[in-house]
Amino acid sequence: MIQRIEISVDPDHIHDPDHIRRQIEKQAPRGFDSFRIVRRSIDARRSKPRFTLQVELDPEALAPEFHFAPIAAHPAVIIVGAGPAGLFAALELIEQGIKPIVLERGQKVEQRRKSIAQLLRRGELNPDSNYCFGEGGAGAFSDGKLYTRSNKRGDIYKLLHLLILHGASPDILIDAHPHIGSNKLPTLIRHIRQTIIACGGEIHFDATVSDLLIDGDAVKGVRLRDSAELCGHAVILAVGHSARDVYRKLYTSGIVIEAKPLAIGLRVEHPQALIDAIQYRRSPRHPNLPPATYQLTCQSQGRGVYSFCMCPGGIIVPTSTQEGELAINGMSFSGRRGPFANAGLVVELRPEDLEDFDSRTPFGFMALQQQLEQKAFLMGGGRGQQAPAQRMTDFMSGKISGTLPTTSYRQGLVSSPLQELFPPAVLNRLRQALTTFDRRLKGFLSAEALLVAIESRTSSPVRIPRNSDTLMHPQVRGLFPCGEGAGYAGGITSSAMDGQRAARQVACFLKGVY
Repeated sequence: MIQRIEISVDPDHIHDPDHIRRQIEKQAPRGFDSFRIVRRSIDARRSKPRFTLQVELDPEALAPEFHFAPIAAHPAVIIVGAGPAGLFAALELIEQGIKPIVLERGQKVEQRRKSIAQLLRRGELNPDSNYCFGEGGAGAFSDGKLYTRSNKRGDIYKLLHLLILHGASPDILIDAHPHIGSNKLPTLIRHIRQTIIACGGEIHFDATVSDLLIDGDAVKGVRLRDSAELCGHAVILAVGHSARDVYRKLYTSGIVIEAKPLAIGLRVEHPQALIDAIQYRRSPRHPNLPPATYQLTCQSQGRGVYSFCMCPGGIIVPTSTQEGELAINGMSFSGRRGPFANAGLVVELRPEDLEDFDSRTPFGFMALQQQLEQKAFLMGGGRGQQAPAQRMTDFMSGKISGTLPTTSYRQGLVSSPLQELFPPAVLNRLRQALTTFDRRLKGFLSAEALLVAIESRTSSPVRIPRNSDTLMHPQVRGLFPCGEGAGYAGGITSSAMDGQRAARQVACFLKGVY
């Protein structure tokens, strides 16, 4: 029987293997031969933070085996989207002996980096290649956090080992909040592409799907924007949370989609040193401690308000996908050495919260999302990707900030009355939540803290329905919606595992199981 123990290690000795072994020997039975650290977290509840290590004695081998071998040309399955869901669906299909044909509207990750550089330096937006669209999906250039250890969507350890196989650090197996970083993810994504192609799969870029080819009640392939048609035995729809054109096309073609609740709010930015001092109760931070993080949630007037995508040592970036709109997000490089900490702060919304919510189509929340992004763009000056911003204390009192703190947002800020951006259902709950969060993290509500708008791409504003067992659309045989864009995931790991699940169900479908 595998035995696990838990030890506590001070920051001075976290990189000292001899000290760690001595701590283990104090608790472990005599005669153990080896050990493995299976989880590493930080206990900051004390006056001096310490690392908590869960240790497995005489561990068994856990690394799974992968079977990436050349595959036949048939059967072939089309995957729409090369984000986490699409790429990991492709890898899973290869293990099942099925050829994936991946279609991505954006560019290769190397070229996508150039599009993002143009956006950051000149405010020039490429609607098909940006922080949301392109190889790797929305997570590739906006942080690469792997914040889940849940197996409810699939085998998280298989997924983590796949990431390590393609270049991620083995530390992701043990960290409580594993993180790859936007500077390292592109190389990892390129390696995944190479695996897919080496095994006989295909990946096509600048390949925007404009329609599905449907014969009776079954999907037979897709039509591209240039009118080319591709046929496949099934279609995995892994389009990401910003594919508004795909949602509209499905709806106008008579394919059922549904409205889904959305969370909308702001991005909060503090000096990282302030968050370190609050969380670690000391300043400066011990050099062996990582930049401090936080995760906050509360109920306000019957709705959840929570922090989202917290980026220690990170920067705020523009994630718009259309001209005349502004959306923002946060990201960190692997070292997380930046002077600022940022996080989304969002309010959960339901149709009854909004007086003018249009429930006649599934696009009520998508329309709200667009309206607020257009309004934020105008409040930011209506050019480039300048963003409206306000000191947190001024937001609470409802006045325009005379000056704004230094920020990580390179596109420029415009001092604005953010209280005029949001409907009351959002504004009132944000203010109440900030007061609550300041009680939990004393000093969080600070004049040093900056609020930047708008955080609106937290998830898909619609859901593409599917059977809970087969994952197939109830109306179209052979169509498998998956990932964040279909409304069934929220982040890199959950999307990737959902893509794997969809691929396994495709294999069952092709074998005639259902």
